This record gives sequence, structure tokens and C-alpha cells, in this order.
Amino acid sequence: MGATGATGNALLRSLLALGAPVRALTRTPHRPISGVTDAHRPALEVRYADAADPDSLRTAFEGASRLFLAMANGPAQVELETRVVDMAAGAGIEHVVKISAPAAEPGSPVAVSRGHHAVEEHLRTLGMGHTVLRPYAFMQNLLRLAPAVAQGVILGAMGDAPCNYVDCRDIGDVAAAVLTAPDMAGGTHVLTGPETVSHPELADRLSLLTGHRIRYVDLAPDELRDHLVRRAQMPVWLADHVTEIQQLAVARPECPTDDVARLLGRPPRTLDAFLHEHRDRFRRWADGPRGNTGEP
Repeated sequence: MGATGATGNALLRSLLALGAPVRALTRTPHRPISGVTDAHRPALEVRYADAADPDSLRTAFEGASRLFLAMANGPAQVELETRVVDMAAGAGIEHVVKISAPAAEPGSPVAVSRGHHAVEEHLRTLGMGHTVLRPYAFMQNLLRLAPAVAQGVILGAMGDAPCNYVDCRDIGDVAAAVLTAPDMAGGTHVLTGPETVSHPELADRLSLLTGHRIRYVDLAPDELRDHLVRRAQMPVWLADHVTEIQQLAVARPECPTDDVARLLGRPPRTLDAFLHEHRDRFRRWADGPRGNTGEP
């Protein structure tokens, strides 16, 4: 599930590269799926599925043995993912690989993480075979900073706290390995890149990348939340989530794990490599008519 999302699409590409037969579930099966070509069609089946539509899940799960579960965070996530898990169990799915979150604990200060913990517990209660992947911040989400880079400022509420980033393609590769190698199934894996990078360090790297001065402006948590709601027009729950995960990084300093390297037998992709790969996107914004002047 989630074949058009960041992690689901990365997994789809990894599975197709391995030649594994895969069924991509999406609410928009009539639309092209990124990264899928005609050459992939023999190994790929695309079906409609919506977590809010039990009948669609029942049909989508027929004949499948393993399920990758990645859904967008949101207020209804626990209800929807629990329904998916129940339908999967009823359809005879043998193993679920679930995308979860760091600090997925019952008393987590991050509401979304508490929700992921509830779904993890539901999987355990059902007795289904399952593997839990807990990735940290997606490198791909940094592409959303491009418009802010054009203004020469990125905002946050983390001070100089270290932050883990992980490339969604590494998450996809790990999920593909777990789904196709039974001896790797099971357990909980915390996925990060090879280093932590603070927001001030990220601003410095973006400055070098674009040739423009990019500053990090540290706000109080309430100021950041207010900015996200009023200026970025985020839903309140999402602004709360962003603020909560940044404060979690302050309260619990992050450090890299070796889970990606251990599971894949190679090091994870680096942040510098990711930024360089997308340098044209950041430079296009920084050099455009709304680009910053390099002044403080």
C-alpha cells in the first residue's frame, strides 16, 4: 500500500529491480506511477485500494502473501491502518512490513508516534508475522525547502540539535530485502543515514550548494507552530507534529544507527550526495527572480 508515496514508490522500484512479482495498490490506478515503465509490466499488477473502503482491501489482498504498509500521517491513521491490518489478517496475509516512526512508544511526546505504537501493538495482538521499520526524517522532504532557500532563510525550533536523515531509496531497499528474504523478516529496525546534521549545518551546506547565503533562524516552538499554520497554511495537526518532532530531537539527541548497513551490506546514502543530486532544484529557486541577494 502507498505505491505512489515516497517510501512506497521507492520500494516499488526496488522490487521491480529485483524482478519480484508485485501488486501496487493505489487510490488512482488510472494514473501513471512514477518510475514504472512498460518493461516492468510483466512483473507488476496495479489495483485500486482505499483504506477507507473495506471491500477494496478485500479484493486487493486476494492471493497475496506479504504486505507493505505505509500510509500518510494524519488524524485518522490509527483507525485506517488498524482496518488494513485486520483485513490483511482475514485475507491470509502472512507478513506485514510496517513503516512506523521513531519514539513509537505509548508515552511518546509525539502524537503521531503514539499512533504508530498503537498499530504496532495491534499487529502483535493479532499474532501476525511483521517487521517494523522506523525511519527518521526523509531526505526527500528537504526538497520542500527549495522555496525557503529562495528567500535565504530556513526556519526551525531545534537550535543546534543533531538530526538524522535517511534517503527513502534506502528505506525501499531495506523493505524489499525484508519482503523477499524470509530469513530477514521480523524485528524492529531504526533507519538513518550515516551522520547527523543540525539545521545550522544544513544551512551551511545549502549555502555552498547554491552559492547564496542561507541562514537558519531558530524560533521558539510556539512561534514555529504559528508560522506553519498562518504562513505555510499547514493543518493544525501537521504543524503540531512538525513542532513535536523537532522538540523531540532537542530532548533526545539523535545519533545514526547501523541498521541500513547491517541489513543491506552497504552504507546508507549520504545527505551531501542527495543534496548534490538535486542541486539544480535548489539553485533554480535561489537564482530565480525571488532568489535572495546574499545579504544578512
